[in-house]
Amino acid sequence: MTTAQATSSPAGDLGMAHLGQIIAVASGKGGVGKSTVSTNLALALAAQGAAVGLVDADLYGPSVPGMLGIETGKAPMMSPSGKVTPAQAHGIKVISMGMLTDDDKPAILRGPMVAKYLRMFVLDVDWGKLDFLILDLPPGTGDTQLTLAQAFPLTGAVVVSTPQDVSLKIARRGIRMMEQVKVPILGIVENMSGFTCPSCNEVTHIFHQGGGAEIAASLGVPFLGAIPLDPAIVDCGDEGRPLVIAHPDAPAAAVYRDIAAILSGRVRAAAGIPTPFDWHWADDASKPKPAAHAANAGGATEVPMALNRRDGRTLALHWQDGHDQQIDVRDLRLACRCAACVDEMSGRAVLEPTTVPLNIVPTRIWSLGNYAIGVSFSDGHSSGIYTFGQLRGMVAAEVEDV
Repeated sequence: MTTAQATSSPAGDLGMAHLGQIIAVASGKGGVGKSTVSTNLALALAAQGAAVGLVDADLYGPSVPGMLGIETGKAPMMSPSGKVTPAQAHGIKVISMGMLTDDDKPAILRGPMVAKYLRMFVLDVDWGKLDFLILDLPPGTGDTQLTLAQAFPLTGAVVVSTPQDVSLKIARRGIRMMEQVKVPILGIVENMSGFTCPSCNEVTHIFHQGGGAEIAASLGVPFLGAIPLDPAIVDCGDEGRPLVIAHPDAPAAAVYRDIAAILSGRVRAAAGIPTPFDWHWADDASKPKPAAHAANAGGATEVPMALNRRDGRTLALHWQDGHDQQIDVRDLRLACRCAACVDEMSGRAVLEPTTVPLNIVPTRIWSLGNYAIGVSFSDGHSSGIYTFGQLRGMVAAEVEDV
């Protein structure tokens, strides 16, 4: 993760409080019903009185508009503020690549354009005041997942799997990826868990049973629920009326409502410094605010509570466990682990220390999700990612206060 390229357009002071809790719905593989879960979960949260937005972040295979009966291929309207007006369906607000292209027109996008569209879908849409913003991610652990984890302070992730062993094993990879970028795992959902008889609503387990709960227990993450496979889901998706709207009494709809209730009571703001931020070093413009909660001896070792410019050449950090640290900014530049400074195959440093000016200083420091910072230096270098774990591990002197 540390060798990836840092974004050159940090989130900055974007005023994202109006987006509420940002929850990613992810899966290790395709075909597990993740978009169905995202859509019905968003509607279940809205039915409980929450203001909900839904981002269809699967740019290559958008399916949410069809599930909600939203017209595709028609350019969305613009608000007076110059932002995109989201579609509205069944009480939630929605944005999707499917709204911008025809059904048979593929989205042929390289990585930088993927990042651009994802940022637009979150930041350039007139969401209004939300309680929850649900991100329906594509399957896997690639560009989209990393872009969102770096660009936005995700509240947490819900991981969707099916009862089959192969799906559960791949779900582990998705969980581990989220853990690496410090996105809390809100829980695992086991989809297609049993078959709901269309005549009597009785659920019969035709696949393995209990795999989702077992993997959740083994990884130490919550198990949110098992959603049975209901034939009505297909018809509901084709008709643009999801299950929780069309068949609120179905067993699967009841599980969605239960999961929504669990998430409503579980999600909370992060305890560290508020993100995102884009701090200009020379004049302290947009400096990150300190965390609202006080540090304590039992706190986490890799959660920063404050960042400060101790002097022109020293970055000072205060951690949740009460530890104070200061790092010389030239040492920070020498510690860069990007592909230009470290050989990715061997891990051998290729940066020659003598090429780094003695008077080098940062120009900007910005947040990368919940797990790292990016730094732009006066020598023009800006591609490094410094995880909180890496920063905490750097040799540093104790200071009296920060």
